[in-house]
Amino acid sequence: MKRLARRIGCLSPSLTLAIAAKAKAMKAAGEDVVNFGVGEPDFATPRYITDAAAEAIERGHTKYTPAAGTLSLRRAISEKLFRDNGLTYSPEEIVVTNGAKQAVFNACYALVDEGDEVVIPAPYWLTYPEIVKTLGGVPVFVEAKGEAGFKITPEALRAAITPRTKLLIFNSPCNPTGAVYSEGEVRALAAVCEEAGIFVLSDEIYEKLVYDGAKPFSFAAVSEKMKERTVTVNGVSKTYAMTGWRIGYLAAPADIAQAVASFQSHATGNSNSVAQDAAERALTVSDGSVSDMVAAFSARRREMLARIADMDGVQCTVPEGAFYIMLAVDKFYGKGLGGKKIENSVDFAEVLLDVKKVAVVPGAAFGADGCVRLSYSLSMEEMCEGLGRIAAFLKELG
Repeated sequence: MKRLARRIGCLSPSLTLAIAAKAKAMKAAGEDVVNFGVGEPDFATPRYITDAAAEAIERGHTKYTPAAGTLSLRRAISEKLFRDNGLTYSPEEIVVTNGAKQAVFNACYALVDEGDEVVIPAPYWLTYPEIVKTLGGVPVFVEAKGEAGFKITPEALRAAITPRTKLLIFNSPCNPTGAVYSEGEVRALAAVCEEAGIFVLSDEIYEKLVYDGAKPFSFAAVSEKMKERTVTVNGVSKTYAMTGWRIGYLAAPADIAQAVASFQSHATGNSNSVAQDAAERALTVSDGSVSDMVAAFSARRREMLARIADMDGVQCTVPEGAFYIMLAVDKFYGKGLGGKKIENSVDFAEVLLDVKKVAVVPGAAFGADGCVRLSYSLSMEEMCEGLGRIAAFLKELG
């Protein structure tokens, strides 16, 4: 008898785990490591939000809540979706989750059967295909090329759809590319999905982190027909610097939302009650902290792009959202440094860390082995220091 279940064995080992662990160990040992791998804002959670948590504790809001989340938070989410996205959902069509990652898993759990195909644009957030495989689904990747802004076309999507296709996982603004699909681009993709009768999971966790006038558009806002086949996922982690609070949510047609809530009641129960109160305050009150954070990200983004433009042998597609840049480094494959030859993005990341004490995420983790991902969620000073080290590294490789 096998010791572990098949669904666990189908998961791919993390390509980033060893590098991330090594970077942390080096930093803990006192080495001056610049870490571009961070996937969370480097800002503190705004005070008006933390105050809400303290108030919740003081009044004893520390007990179980409904599995789908408190009614007041789900109402706040409903109002947010109407206000920001033009979407009308009742609180009964909303489920609060332990972070947006659980919302993605729960939605897939409710929709994907053994053998169902799930279309995933690549580069992709590395967890999407692992969730699909765990559920017995089949990930089908559609390449989004850098020269096309890391966006897939309706023609490429249509070509990937078969009679076994159940779901498209769509992420805009995108991690890892920063791509933001316009309203017209979303509508064109939605037309293909409507024609094929497939569902869409629209991950919109980075929706507020956009630059240069980019405007994300919700898949579910295309039409009532598309809304009936769309699960919208979002949360407070990125927008409000609340990654550790673990509050995400999904909005979906009632039958899907109720199925998810039922499953969640058995899997984890409710999200943290205190964090739910904090999330409600985040969605209903503002002190300008989000605008300040976006302005800081925008300034770092401009500086990073300017410095990359001065580097020889690398290039990048200008990201319109999130806080990542995919740096194309494949022109350096075949070269060596520090006694090791660089053949792929994992090698590049390992040698860069060894030689220059700079941590980046290999693009292979996202289905883009010709690139590495850099986050600009670190201070301007530290970011510039790290970019200077990368520039020197490339010269030594060249």
